[in-house]
Amino acid sequence: MRALCERLPAEYKAEFTHPFHAAEPGLIDDVIDPGGTRVKLADALEMPRGKKRGGARIKKHGNPPR
Repeated sequence: MRALCERLPAEYKAEFTHPFHAAEPGLIDDVIDPGGTRVKLADALEMPRGKKRGGARIKKHGNPPR
Protein backbone atom coordinates (compact mmCIF):
# COMPACT_ATOMS: atom_id res chain seq x y z
CA MET A 1 0.00 0.00 0.00
CA ARG A 2 2.83 2.38 0.85
CA ALA A 3 4.42 1.85 -2.55
CA LEU A 4 1.10 2.72 -4.18
CA CYS A 5 0.80 5.93 -2.17
CA GLU A 6 4.33 6.96 -3.05
CA ARG A 7 3.56 6.52 -6.75
CA LEU A 8 0.51 8.76 -6.70
CA PRO A 9 1.07 12.20 -8.20
CA ALA A 10 1.39 15.13 -5.81
CA GLU A 11 -1.75 16.74 -7.26
CA TYR A 12 -3.84 13.69 -6.41
CA LYS A 13 -2.52 13.62 -2.83
CA ALA A 14 -3.15 17.34 -2.41
CA GLU A 15 -6.73 17.04 -3.61
CA PHE A 16 -7.94 13.78 -2.09
CA THR A 17 -6.03 13.21 1.16
CA HIS A 18 -7.64 15.86 3.30
CA PRO A 19 -10.79 15.42 5.42
CA PHE A 20 -12.61 18.27 3.73
CA HIS A 21 -12.87 16.22 0.55
CA ALA A 22 -15.10 13.72 2.40
CA ALA A 23 -17.00 16.48 4.23
CA GLU A 24 -18.06 18.35 1.10
CA PRO A 25 -20.48 15.71 -0.25
CA GLY A 26 -21.70 14.87 3.26
CA LEU A 27 -19.84 11.59 3.73
CA ILE A 28 -18.82 12.65 7.25
CA ASP A 29 -20.62 14.86 9.77
CA ASP A 30 -17.80 16.99 11.11
CA VAL A 31 -14.08 17.67 10.78
CA ILE A 32 -12.56 18.36 14.18
CA ASP A 33 -9.13 19.40 15.35
CA PRO A 34 -7.29 16.42 16.88
CA GLY A 35 -6.90 18.40 20.11
CA GLY A 36 -10.69 18.67 20.41
CA THR A 37 -11.38 14.95 20.04
CA ARG A 38 -11.80 14.30 23.77
CA VAL A 39 -14.33 17.12 24.19
CA LYS A 40 -16.36 16.10 21.11
CA LEU A 41 -16.40 12.46 22.20
CA ALA A 42 -17.45 13.34 25.76
CA ASP A 43 -20.26 15.57 24.44
CA ALA A 44 -21.48 12.83 22.09
CA LEU A 45 -21.55 10.27 24.89
CA GLU A 46 -23.31 12.66 27.26
CA MET A 47 -26.14 13.47 24.84
CA PRO A 48 -28.21 10.25 25.22
CA ARG A 49 -27.87 10.24 29.02
CA GLY A 50 -31.05 12.29 29.52
CA LYS A 51 -33.17 10.33 27.07
CA LYS A 52 -35.84 8.05 28.39
CA ARG A 53 -36.32 4.59 27.05
CA GLY A 54 -39.61 4.24 25.23
CA GLY A 55 -41.97 1.35 25.79
CA ALA A 56 -43.06 -1.13 23.18
CA ARG A 57 -45.05 0.62 20.52
CA ILE A 58 -47.99 -1.05 18.88
CA LYS A 59 -47.48 -1.12 15.17
CA LYS A 60 -50.28 0.28 13.10
CA HIS A 61 -49.84 -2.26 10.33
CA GLY A 62 -48.30 -5.62 10.76
CA ASN A 63 -49.00 -9.29 11.26
CA PRO A 64 -51.04 -9.61 14.45
CA PRO A 65 -50.76 -12.89 16.34
CA ARG A 66 -53.54 -15.40 15.69
